[in-house]
Amino acid sequence: MKLLFIGGTGLISSACSELAVERGHELFLLNRSSSTKYPAPEHATVLQADIYADSAHLSALLAGHHFDAVVDFIAYSPEDINRNVSLFRDKTDQFVFISSASAYQKPVKNYLITEETPLENPYWDYSRNKIACEEKLMNEYRTSGFPVTIVRPSHTYGPSQIPSAAGSWQHPWTIVDRMKQGKTIIVPGDGTSLWVLTWNEDFAVGLLGLLGNKKAVGEVFQITSDEVLSWDQIHLELYQALGQTPNVIHIPSDFIARFDEGAIGSLIGDKSNSVVFDNRKIKRFVPEYNCKVKWGEGLRRSLAWFEAHHEFQTIDIESNQLWDKIIAEYTKAFS
Repeated sequence: MKLLFIGGTGLISSACSELAVERGHELFLLNRSSSTKYPAPEHATVLQADIYADSAHLSALLAGHHFDAVVDFIAYSPEDINRNVSLFRDKTDQFVFISSASAYQKPVKNYLITEETPLENPYWDYSRNKIACEEKLMNEYRTSGFPVTIVRPSHTYGPSQIPSAAGSWQHPWTIVDRMKQGKTIIVPGDGTSLWVLTWNEDFAVGLLGLLGNKKAVGEVFQITSDEVLSWDQIHLELYQALGQTPNVIHIPSDFIARFDEGAIGSLIGDKSNSVVFDNRKIKRFVPEYNCKVKWGEGLRRSLAWFEAHHEFQTIDIESNQLWDKIIAEYTKAFS
């Protein structure tokens, strides 16, 4: 197939790019700059442009191209969707929008989440924008036949990311550094809420299996692991991998959000809610889909990657200070 990935060198998309090339697809990446963490695969063709700004340049780059599938990993607003529909209406047989499982109803009324679970997140602008994108795309599909497929990943990670409930997304080594120093780690709630972590290469198998599948047009898929762990289990595994003694404090999410405005979305609107995903639909459409990398193995792969790439062992000083403040205030309140 002839594929175009908008992005293609990010945490999730890089694994999809690698698999696409490995399977012999003709892959084009529309990207504004090269990635130091995940460079473009050797046999991919890079179309260098800023999709948010270079409209004339984009039109020239895409002239004469028609793709079996286009996947947009970096659309976050209805305006992005308007641009994509205009750009690709006659240039692809399938347009795949990467949405987010954070768009699901918070809190959910049924513990088992399927593609039919309502979309409603009053806490997080990011999620509401993804919902608006989905609505606009499905309306285009119904009214004009725009060939959209929607994919909802949950918390997907890879070599350069070490997930935690209250960590630094931009500087994930920060939590490892805190653990190694014996500093206290915050786990929201009482640590028993359930969460799902998906290795990026496993996600890629599900996504690639949908591309070129005409039956997937007009459909929505969640692609996640079947492994369900509590936040306490997730952090304990990391402590064990580091050979460190656990030092955890449980703090309610709403208390954390009093000091950290971002926690209103990322915790109250996402990670503090228990999630259990039903992946039967993606497995029907892509029978080979089966998450092989469990959390215990994935985090050790990530730790090994960071040990081999010391330049990415960066520390989020502001977050460290904020967590220390939250811990101090909570301890003072209940001393």
